[in-house]
Parts: sequence; C-alpha cells; structure tokens
Amino acid sequence: MKMTEKGGAMGKIERYMGLLTLTFRYMCARFFDRFFKPRPHIVESPPPPSIAHGAGVYIPEYKVKPYFIVASVEMGNTTTKCILTGVNLETGMSYVINKTVKMSREVREPRPGEEIFGETLDGTKLTKESVTDLVRDTLIQCHEEAHLDITKDLDFVVRSTGVVAAMDSPDQVGIFVLALANGCLNAGVPPKKMTPPMSKANQPLKLQPFSYADKVVFVGAVAGVIPPVGSTGVEMVANEMEGELAMAGIKEGATWTQVDFRNPCISIDFGTTLDGRITSDVAPTDPNPFAKTIGNFCGLAGAIPDALIKGTGLVDSRTGTALDIFGDRSVVTDFSLKGQSDRVRDYVKRCHELIDIRVVPPERRRFGRVPVYADVAKESGVALIGSDAGENGSTLPALAEIGTEIYQNHSLGFLNEVVDRVCATMALRLIDVAREEGLVFPNSTIGFTGRAAISGRKPEYIVEGVAERGMFDQPNDRIVFVDDGLARGAALMGRCMNSLGKPKNPIGGVRGGPCIMARRIKVGK
Repeated sequence: MKMTEKGGAMGKIERYMGLLTLTFRYMCARFFDRFFKPRPHIVESPPPPSIAHGAGVYIPEYKVKPYFIVASVEMGNTTTKCILTGVNLETGMSYVINKTVKMSREVREPRPGEEIFGETLDGTKLTKESVTDLVRDTLIQCHEEAHLDITKDLDFVVRSTGVVAAMDSPDQVGIFVLALANGCLNAGVPPKKMTPPMSKANQPLKLQPFSYADKVVFVGAVAGVIPPVGSTGVEMVANEMEGELAMAGIKEGATWTQVDFRNPCISIDFGTTLDGRITSDVAPTDPNPFAKTIGNFCGLAGAIPDALIKGTGLVDSRTGTALDIFGDRSVVTDFSLKGQSDRVRDYVKRCHELIDIRVVPPERRRFGRVPVYADVAKESGVALIGSDAGENGSTLPALAEIGTEIYQNHSLGFLNEVVDRVCATMALRLIDVAREEGLVFPNSTIGFTGRAAISGRKPEYIVEGVAERGMFDQPNDRIVFVDDGLARGAALMGRCMNSLGKPKNPIGGVRGGPCIMARRIKVGK
C-alpha cells in the first residue's frame, strides 16, 4: 500500500516535470519566434545547367538542347547592360547565360557635329551616335564572353531604356530606342530578330515544334496583360516599356518560387527611376482572358538613396551611386532583432519629409523628372502613381546633406541601415497609395525588381511592413523579389511575340487559375 502511494506520488511528480518541460520548451519556442522570421522569396539568376560529355567534360545545355536565346539590351541612368537569357523550350524555365554590365557614365563624349538629344539623371550628355557605339560594344562583348555567335545563336533582341530624365515628352523615347536599334544592327543583329515573325513558317526550324503561332494571334499582350493606351493613342509615361518588361520579368522569376505571381498583380521596378504596373483581376470564365493595366508607376527610385550616398564624399558628387558602395546583393538572415533604433527612425522620417509619393496630378507634365501625360492617364482610368524628391528632384541636395550628417556622426553601416529603411518605406508608401485607390485585391500579389528594392535588407523590411498592414493572411507568400527583371521580361516578351507558350507551366491567366490558351484560341478565331 505504501509502495503504491509512493509510486503514485512519483508518477505525479514525473507528470508535473514533463508538463513543466513541455511548457518551458513552448515558451522558449514562442520567445525565439520573435527572432526567426520567414525568409523573403528572392530569385537570383541561376546559371544554365550543363550536360556531361565524357570524363570531366561538361557542355552547357543551351549548346545541345533547344533553347530560345534572347538578348536584353538596356541602357539606364546608372548602368548599360546586355544580358543573354536562354529559355529551355522543353521545360519553359529561363536561365541567365551571360551578363555584361557597364556604367552609363562611361559613354563616350559627344563628337563635333553630333547632336545631343538627352542626358542621364547625373547629367551625362548623350548623342544618337554615342549611344549606338556603347550598345554595339556591350552586345558584342557579351556574346564573345559567352562564346556565342550573334548571327547564328541569337534568336531575338529586346531593347529598353530608363533614360528619360532630360526628355520633354514620352514620345521622345522613340529617338533613344532608334539609337539602341542602330547599336544592335551595327553589332550584326539581323533586323528579323528584332520584330515578331509574321507566321509559324517564318520562325527558325528549332522553334517551330514549340510554337503556337498557328493557333493563337499575338495581340500585344505580354504575360497575359494588355498594355495601357490612352484615348489619344499616346503613352502615358515615358518609361512605359520598362514597366511592361519589369512586370513580365517578375512573372517569369516567380516561377522559381512558390509564389503564384499571376493576375492581379503589382509589379514595381526600383531602378534609378521608378516604373511598374498594376493589373486588373479577371474572372476565370471571362471570354477575354487578358488583364488590363489599371495602374502605372513613375518617378525617382534609386536616385534617392544615391543622393544620400553622394553626401558622404565617398563617390563622385555627380555620377556616384549607392551601387558603388553597397552593391546590388540582398542580405537575408534567419536571426534578426525586431525594431530599429530611434536614431535610424528619425533619419528615415526626415528623409521621407522630402519625398513625395502620391497619384500624379493631371496637370503635371513631369513627375520625378519623368515625362508623363497625367491627364491622359486619368481620362483612361489608369492610376499614375509617382515618386519624387520635392518637385522633379528639387530636394535631392537636401537629402545629400542628410547623408553628409549621417556619415560624419555615425558609421557607414548606420548609413546602410538608413538607406535600406528609406527604400523599404518608399515601397510601402507606393503600396499604401495603391490600396487607397482600390487597386490591391484580396488575391493580389506584389513583386519587386531593381537595385533599390532587392539589395541589402530591403526585402525583409518590405515583407515586415506588408505584414503589419494586415493585407494578406500569408504575406510572405504574396511577395516576391526578382533580380534582372528587365532581362527576364525581355526573354518572356520574345516568347510571347513568337507564341512560345508553356500550357503546363502558364505565366498568363489569373492566380490559381488554369492556362488561358483555349480562350486565346477562341479570341483569335
């Protein structure tokens, strides 16, 4: 009887200790949950796979299997790039074959007799001939590094520019695009590789088995989205094409993650200048499967942290960028202390008092130094959301002064934290404006590309901010960050123009919905 009583007492003690242990473990888990957060979905360009060809010999897959190789030629305010992407036509997955990056400030000086038609944000003068030469040299160098022949191996070229600061109207971009085209032609690109084919029979033999050009008609929609066209037929914003490519590129990049980045979606490109799109929701049963563009972004993006960095004296006061100091790589950690210091918060607040983010008023012809037709956008029902420093960059010198103060009184690491917080807050303010305009739907997804959104700890802070706003149940699975968005978008645009879709892995259509190929065929008929 005594043993039973003792055993009973010991059993109670053991059960109590077990319960105490479990409680402690649970409390510890809940305690450390404050420090461990979901990792943002960040897509970085994967290299193309290689195939073994004998002992120790590997050949790139794009040399053996059917690949659709696209060159994206981009000249922005900060960098000029040629990025070669290869799409495996069997799987539909895209890879970066090679990337050649030059600083746009390195463009040669205008020669006697050449007419200056524009300049970058830092004031670098541009002529049609100098842009042509820079694009030609970059394109040739990129192909030589990848051991590819421009005339034989290249399938398509897409050109784009973000250099719009010194242009008087959106239609002046045409001059720049012509200079880009001349650079491609001078590099040896055949003209037929810069325009969509008229029919399936006009496509190269290697593409025809994967083409749906005999079943669908290319109507201008890229990744299932119709571009906005104003009532006057003019573009509403000068960097319209960049916004289109960024949206398409984020859609392609998201296929590497669990994020279903199909319509409706918000795509934001944080390069030196800001561009991007907001697309509409489409009912799965709607006969017209294409989403409409219901919002556009424009203005200044990376130029704002660049101003802070110029104040440090570590970079050139005219052409220096944050890229020169901090690079363009993202920093992701599983362990993180919540919150930010009061000093950082104060500096971020001071910076944002100088930053103007709102719907562009209809009377404006420039916002963030980007030429716009805001009245056309309003008449067309498209929300034009802009980011500016003062009025057309008027407060950039004041931001540089804040950068000087931070660097003199604190450390470079402290300045990096301020820059990341400032950029993240800019992104969140853009989303807030979109919400106020009723452009964020329950099934929306948000995507970012560009150095001022995906570098440093900006992705982490953006995800935190979206979570705090309570917009989605699982905010981390509604946001994606993609590098080389324009290049990926160029590859996808080339696929759309050549009707090289992948029904089993669709990019067009709505979130959670099926491929829209059947409805596209009906529309074509």
